[in-house]
Amino acid sequence: MFREEMHRQAFKEEALELLGELETSLLELETDTTNDKVINRVFRAMHTIKGSGAMFGFENIASFTHEVETVFDLARTGRIEVTRELLSLTLLARDHILAMVEGKDSDTGVEEVIRGLRALNPEHKPLEATPTREPLTCAMNPNLRTWRIRFTPPKNLFLSGTNPASLLEELCEMGEHHVIMHLRDIPALPLLNPEDCLVWWDIILTTAGSEEEIRDVFIFVEEDSDLTIQMVGSCQGIDEESYKLIGQILVEKNDITKDALERILLERKPIGQLLSEAGLVSASQVEAALVEQQEVKRLRQTASAEAQQTSSIRVPAQKLDFLVDLVGELVTAQARLTQFASEQSDARLQAISEEIERLSDELRDNTLGIRMLPIGSTFSRFKRLVRDLSQELGKRIVLETHGEDTELDKTVIERLNDPLVHLLRNSIDHGIESPEERMARGKNPEGRIELSAEHSGGEVLIRITDDGAGIDPDRIRAKAVEKGIIAADTPMSDKDALMLIFAPGFSTAEKVTSISGRGVGMDVVKRNIDALRGRISLESVPGQGTTISVRIPLTLAIIDGLQVQVEDSCFIMPLSAVEECVELIRTDKDRADLINLRGQMVPYVSLRRDFGIPGQAPKIQQVVVCNSQGQSVGIAVDRVIGEHQTVIKSLGKVYQDIRGISGATIKGDGSMALILDIAALVAAGSAPPASRVLA
Repeated sequence: MFREEMHRQAFKEEALELLGELETSLLELETDTTNDKVINRVFRAMHTIKGSGAMFGFENIASFTHEVETVFDLARTGRIEVTRELLSLTLLARDHILAMVEGKDSDTGVEEVIRGLRALNPEHKPLEATPTREPLTCAMNPNLRTWRIRFTPPKNLFLSGTNPASLLEELCEMGEHHVIMHLRDIPALPLLNPEDCLVWWDIILTTAGSEEEIRDVFIFVEEDSDLTIQMVGSCQGIDEESYKLIGQILVEKNDITKDALERILLERKPIGQLLSEAGLVSASQVEAALVEQQEVKRLRQTASAEAQQTSSIRVPAQKLDFLVDLVGELVTAQARLTQFASEQSDARLQAISEEIERLSDELRDNTLGIRMLPIGSTFSRFKRLVRDLSQELGKRIVLETHGEDTELDKTVIERLNDPLVHLLRNSIDHGIESPEERMARGKNPEGRIELSAEHSGGEVLIRITDDGAGIDPDRIRAKAVEKGIIAADTPMSDKDALMLIFAPGFSTAEKVTSISGRGVGMDVVKRNIDALRGRISLESVPGQGTTISVRIPLTLAIIDGLQVQVEDSCFIMPLSAVEECVELIRTDKDRADLINLRGQMVPYVSLRRDFGIPGQAPKIQQVVVCNSQGQSVGIAVDRVIGEHQTVIKSLGKVYQDIRGISGATIKGDGSMALILDIAALVAAGSAPPASRVLA
């Protein structure tokens, strides 16, 4: 029972991945409905979901998916065209399949989808009917290849709820086929265990499908089975050498040895009969070789190519998270060992400490690398969002994406999805004008939203840019005063006024819609970004468009930091933001909070003053020059200790809202150090001292 449930869970995970790829392919087809490669990709995804669903007991998923698969089979063979109607119906069908996989109720009109799909079938035959196949020839399809497949399932196959007959039926649907069952391993009846799978198969398949498509049929049983797939011929380069004798085929399949074959060849009987009588192979094995010989001879195909096999492993996210936690604890323990070793005069202990430090660094980098995923998987889902919302609002909008290969921590990507969805919805609803308005303003009636990602130091910079109406800062100020968010006489720059849209309860929408305009949301977006230790900024030109920039750290688990000290308190600065360290010797003539850095005046923030740390600052202080939102800003401290590999620990709820602090870490001696949020610290530098003191 446990094994059956494990296989069903594996099917669900694989189906979710296929449905994601399916949505991307359908949206890609909208721009080029004649792309045969993408059409085949859609058909293959549907075919795999249908076959695997039937195999693991998801009959409702299999039967519904069969409806879509049948229509796309007509499309890929050129009998019908791919239209926007077909794509819209398939997207609705995809949503319904997703709901069934997740065990949720779907509001999709299932009957309407099925009727619409059947209406696109010009043959008007029951979709359950299996068309009679004509013998395949190279004249019909020059891409035909003949495959030799040997499938030997494990004895305990039935215990997982798998029916091998379903696998073979799905395989046979791919083309001309011959299936030979081998029974020689079945014992006498008194010794027979009916729960054991004791048979195995040879299948000779002639199809235009690829090895990957064949292997997909066995995707959920391949790991436990003995499966070999080998191409034994194709329509390309026909010659006489493609014809093989039965003995050659049996030797190639390792059914007999070459020496045994040569010994039997000395006899004058037919080779198949001789081998069978000698007990070297069974009659069914000889039959399988004969079928292969005849099939290859019929197509006159060339020699075989070895099957390529790729292996991967699917690991639950919880195990990966637990591994990262363990690596974090190891990094903390290694820091303690390094500190202890530095205090001793034992050279051997220091050498061991350095070796463990090197190994823990490599383990940390590799473990975090496993969690890094390209953000393109998130970007691809947004194309469907833009498509559906633009149609609902009667707008014409194109989404362009760049930097899909930019990698982020898996946890960051998951938590970043909702904020990006809300920002895109606002760009679609509030940013892009209707086609009529755009034409009246001399613009292209088709609006454009650009979504990009790129690495920027130890962060990822994500930009959402639209060419819509832009945001008027004067209108924002007026709305903020109207809602009581700011006073009427509050001095404020245009840049600060634009940031008011992230204030709780702020909205410029004249009416509430299903898309946005309820007066909530943008403040939640900012809170979610802040929770990721990120920053959000906004730039806009009225009449030309808006750009929203989001900066997010690469990972939330472990960072390289620079340890600094003020009195007895230690702090960690993200090393990716640090540019250099300089000395500061204060005199009464110096301008406050400015240092001369090679002729350039750089402002700095005093950590002692802003955090209200008591004591007298040393005559010579250290200023750590950091990059904050593209500008150089200094942080004045008593002394710089050095680099520190930092395992980030979240602060409790009581301390979450303290400005300038993003987390904490444990040092090598067991004491705690606070991790500084450089951007927030610099922004707080202009606030009144009472509001900057750490509680």
